[in-house]
Amino acid sequence: MTYSIVARDPGTGRFGVAVQSHYLGVGPVVPWLEAGVGAVATQASVNVSFGPIGLELLRAGRSADEVVASLVAGDERPAIRQLGVVDATGRAAAHTGAECIPACGHLVGDGYTVQGNLLAGEAVVQEMARAFEAGAGALCQRLLAALEAGQAAGGDKRGEQSAALIVERSGYAQETRLGIDRVIDLRVDDHPHPIAELRRLLDLRLRQEVAFRAMRFYLDRDFPRAVAIMADGLRQFPDSPEILYDLACFESLAGQPEACLVHLARALDLAPGMRPMAAADADFDAVRSHAQFLALVAGA
Repeated sequence: MTYSIVARDPGTGRFGVAVQSHYLGVGPVVPWLEAGVGAVATQASVNVSFGPIGLELLRAGRSADEVVASLVAGDERPAIRQLGVVDATGRAAAHTGAECIPACGHLVGDGYTVQGNLLAGEAVVQEMARAFEAGAGALCQRLLAALEAGQAAGGDKRGEQSAALIVERSGYAQETRLGIDRVIDLRVDDHPHPIAELRRLLDLRLRQEVAFRAMRFYLDRDFPRAVAIMADGLRQFPDSPEILYDLACFESLAGQPEACLVHLARALDLAPGMRPMAAADADFDAVRSHAQFLALVAGA
């Protein structure tokens, strides 16, 4: 019913799970992960308890192999189960029961495991692993590339329906002041093309995440640092009115009026509806008397 990938990025310590299935709302069922602890995917004839129990075992310091062995040994029907586990050190392990619906199987690599059942063919798992290993960018982007490669190879033989992408990293809660270590949590519960929709949502989330990281420095009144983060985000997403607007705010507060007005003009050109907000925004007090600011908020 499902194909998924579970992975740990050794460079950042991020854990991630990505999954697609011809199943309504696969997101709450298959992926289980915790920053600094590990990640689990439980699928085929799903035993959802493998998720929380697997994380509990990982929390206790058990290796991925030990977790898989323990879950399989404690289950009444291991032959119809499939799971993948990555532990805190990046060791990976998987299980595909002998009675899982073919094509089925798993592939364990360095820091990741890919697994699938009820697939169009064995190439689905192989192509997912290839795409993940060859992928560039952040962990979330490599995980999504793996899903796309799996679908291109045939995916779930019944077709598409739902998908999910979740990433966690220790320390993210403090860096963003959001209070959680969940960097990405995207779910498409029912869609003709859920992976394509997941791609669209990820693009939006990555734009939003730029502001989350900068906001910490804004709240600490370290405006030059906030400007640097937003400027880097603008290089990645030059068409984002939200990034342009926030960058202009931070530049105003950092004593950079010329740059502020340039970026505010671009933001309002892309999103004219922001004009009333800009006109009332105290972050622009430093440029409020500038003729160019007055013309911008007036729409002149």
